[in-house]
Amino acid sequence: MKKYIVIGNPIEHSLSPKLHNFWFKKNNIDAVYEKKKVETNEIKDLILDLKKKKISGINVTVPFKKDVINFLDQLSLESKETQSVNTIFLKNDKVIGHNTDIDGFQIAIENPMIDLKIKSALILGAGGVVSSIIFALNKMKVPKIILSNRTKEKAEDMKNLFNNINIVEWGNIPDADMIINATSVGLKKKDELNLDFSKFKKKFFYDVIYNPKITNFLKLGKELGNKIENGEMMFIFQAQAAFKIWHGIKPQVTNELINFLRQ
Repeated sequence: MKKYIVIGNPIEHSLSPKLHNFWFKKNNIDAVYEKKKVETNEIKDLILDLKKKKISGINVTVPFKKDVINFLDQLSLESKETQSVNTIFLKNDKVIGHNTDIDGFQIAIENPMIDLKIKSALILGAGGVVSSIIFALNKMKVPKIILSNRTKEKAEDMKNLFNNINIVEWGNIPDADMIINATSVGLKKKDELNLDFSKFKKKFFYDVIYNPKITNFLKLGKELGNKIENGEMMFIFQAQAAFKIWHGIKPQVTNELINFLRQ
């Protein structure tokens, strides 16, 4: 039986095992998927386990999407451009890092149900997933991308990767069609960003967090009369892309699956 894992810290909120094990069953794949809370000093040994084929694939979540790069043999173009890895696999005895967050975000946002013309996007945060979001927004030809992070230096580091973005001070909330919470603030139910969004009306509030389903950021966005969306579909579509890399099968995204994840 093959073994797949997702690593992160925290990791309790992750629904990746539930999702991948559902698809294993649907596609008659003899494998198991587990989540593992790790520290930075444990990453090297996990990559060695992959090389020794004790593990068949690794997903990476907060806060290790950049940290894992030092232990990999090769990066896909997407991972090089974003300096972010969320999917690791073995090919020709080389450990390769790829980024499926880009497609996950883009497919979720281009959902016709959302139906919003995005000319400007404000991203809050500068963590591992942000470079993927910027990459996707550039692919979608969004003209104006603004970034704000509590630690401005991290935002400036992101500008080294993408020189077309605008950096603003934390707490300075400029007008934008789409506001994206890409911080981890919201994983705990009491978490609040404590930013003033009162001027936003009929905009699009997006949170990369999918568990809990409605963060305080989204709750406030809805109360102010904005469209809201959580990271559930991004999570599912990035997992679909990872599943295809590992197994050569594009698993189906069905209502049965979505309802199962929400139970």
